[in-house]
Amino acid sequence: MSKEDIIRDAIESMHKGNEKLAIEAMERAIAEGLDPVEILADGFSAGIREVGDLFSRGTVFLPQLMMTADVMQKVSALVDKEIASRGLTAEKKGVMVIATVQADVHDIGKGIVASLVKTQGIEVIDLGRDVPVETIIERAEEHKADIIGTSALLTTTLNEQKKLEEMLKSEGLRDKYKTMVGGAPATQRWADRIGADAYAEDAGEAVVKALALLGH
Repeated sequence: MSKEDIIRDAIESMHKGNEKLAIEAMERAIAEGLDPVEILADGFSAGIREVGDLFSRGTVFLPQLMMTADVMQKVSALVDKEIASRGLTAEKKGVMVIATVQADVHDIGKGIVASLVKTQGIEVIDLGRDVPVETIIERAEEHKADIIGTSALLTTTLNEQKKLEEMLKSEGLRDKYKTMVGGAPATQRWADRIGADAYAEDAGEAVVKALALLGH
């Protein structure tokens, strides 16, 4: 089977949220000696971006999006294992700490961003959901992060992104990190207002913005 066929199957597996098809596609790629990161980026990541676009247009609904995100996590774990076994780990471009802010339990979009950013040679520390600002900063310090990304899916939790900016300034850490915000109620205007370095509307844009913040 050609690389193009495998990429096509990878994209299809994301559209269907089909774990069996996804794992089979990646295992074929590995068996044929293809670059698993390339297949992840050009196939699976491309497919999940398309599913995200369909979700934003109301064509795909939340259960399917959640299923697809779960499949993506399993494929990413398979790729991580293969990369480690081959000793192919790419030169690390930077470290990003990412989290859904406190009092917000929505993390589908954040998970997709984490998966896509990871394919670009950026180490991602995913703190999960409902994470206090204090914890985000502590983990950023612990992992010597370059970027702090936060997601807020509720208007009631959006202010946590502002709180992060304020706390970084008060602790004399603001110049140490690049910050990125996202989530349904977030906008470029909001990012400018609170002083964030970047705003990403979707996972694809988050990858572009993260690389730009790191100088790539």
